[in-house]
Order: sequence, then C-alpha cells, then structure tokens
Amino acid sequence: MPARLSSLVVSDLDRTLVYSNQALALTAPDRHAPRLLSVEVYEGRAHSFVTERAAALLAELAREAWFVPATTRTVEQYERVNLPGPQQGWTPAYAICANGGQLLVDGVPDGDWRAEITGRVAAASAPLAEVVDRLALGADQEWVHRRRVADGSFVYCVVERARMPAGWLDDLAGWCAERGWTVSLQGRKVYAVPAGLTKSAALAEVVRRTGAGTVLAAGDSLLDADLLLAADAAWRPGHGELADRGWTAPGVTALAETGVAAGEEIVRRFLAGVRGAL
Repeated sequence: MPARLSSLVVSDLDRTLVYSNQALALTAPDRHAPRLLSVEVYEGRAHSFVTERAAALLAELAREAWFVPATTRTVEQYERVNLPGPQQGWTPAYAICANGGQLLVDGVPDGDWRAEITGRVAAASAPLAEVVDRLALGADQEWVHRRRVADGSFVYCVVERARMPAGWLDDLAGWCAERGWTVSLQGRKVYAVPAGLTKSAALAEVVRRTGAGTVLAAGDSLLDADLLLAADAAWRPGHGELADRGWTAPGVTALAETGVAAGEEIVRRFLAGVRGAL
C-alpha cells in the first residue's frame, strides 16, 4: 500500500458492511431486490453478502485510502470473509480482529500488539475465568444455545432473545462493569468483553503505523461506539444496538437505511469522505 495515502477508513463487518441472510432486510418486491455478491462461505454455503454496487465502491475505496476491517470476529472467523478489493486476492494491509485483541498485518497476527494489549487488559479487568463462571451460572440452557470463549480474550453466548428473562442483561452488564468488563447484545449474541479490549485501541496503533491524517469509521453495536468516537467522521446504520438506543455523538451520522442497503450507503459515504465531499 503506498505510504502517500492520507485517509484511513475503518469499518465493523457484520451488520455494518456485510450481511447474513437474516440481516439483509430486503423490503422491496423481490423483482426489485439489489444484486448481491457473496463475500463469505461457511460450511459450504454462502453466508454473508454485500450489494454488487457496494462491492464496486469498496474496490474504489481500497485504491484511495487505507481500508481497515475492524471486527469482533476471531482471526479464524475473519479469514472466511473475502472482501472485494482493487485486484484479485487483495488482502487489507491491516485488520483488527477479536475486538482489538488481534492486529493483522498483511493477514498475519502481530505478536507485539498481542503482547501489548494482553498486558493492558490484565492490569485493568477481572480474569476471563471469573466472567465465564458467571455466565455459566446465570444463563439457562433453555434459552442459551451456546457459550464460547473467543481468542482466549472474551466470551459470548447465543441466546433466544424472546425467552431471555427481563432484567438479566442489565444485571449481567452491571456485574461486569464492576469488574472492568463491557456487555453488548448483537443480534442473537451476548458479548462480555474486557473494557480495555477495544477496536479504538488497535485503531490508534494502525494510525501510528500508517501516519494517516483523516480517519472515517462505521459500526452498529455498543462495541463500535469507541471506534466511531475516535474518528474524524463516522456513520451508523439505521439498525443495530446503537440505533435501538438512539445513540449518537458529534461527528457521527445516523443513517436512515437499514440492512444491506445501509452497508452500500456506508461505503458510498466513505468514498465521498475520502474524496473530500463529506
């Protein structure tokens, strides 16, 4: 990537830039639906999508700015995503995985960053095992389908939201906050993440390495809020955890679009911002 690029674009992936079948939110008649491009295959099936127009815009964007995916996915989960780029086999020079716990450089985890962020988290938050035990005690198997430790850094569980007891999420969030952890509900997943494990911390490291002067960002969940606040300009879609809370901040634009249409609009806004037409 040429060092002359001065703008950096950082975006959450799921329900911000790429969309599963369940998250597409296609409301127009089928015959008017946008053409979709699969960008992820999981267990032999197309799993996540962007519109073809979004794919073309993303390829343009990657030629004109540092483009940095920033996801809560583990490295293994991220590697399933094949984002459109300026040429076949393109890989972003930097990618943020595990909510900032991993920084990929040309697709390879950076050991120095891993050691740095692990030390920060250990100094500020309760041990992972304590939070795992709390979830095991408080989450009923009737409405919790899976509990997973991700990247050895944080924990999440897959829930049936309609059957989740009233007040359970707030109680968990309060308990975790006292121990330096953050709770986020994204779709059917409840995440518990150390407060120091943030996308914005990894973003600051990427900005330091690239020397980028302008940062644009997008995200839909509570775990993206710090990322949006760290940018010069940012966007959130009309769906998701932040939209449900009516969250906004100076420099953050709340879009009306939802689903995969929001993903396309976000890339369009990114490209306009890079070209100086915010």
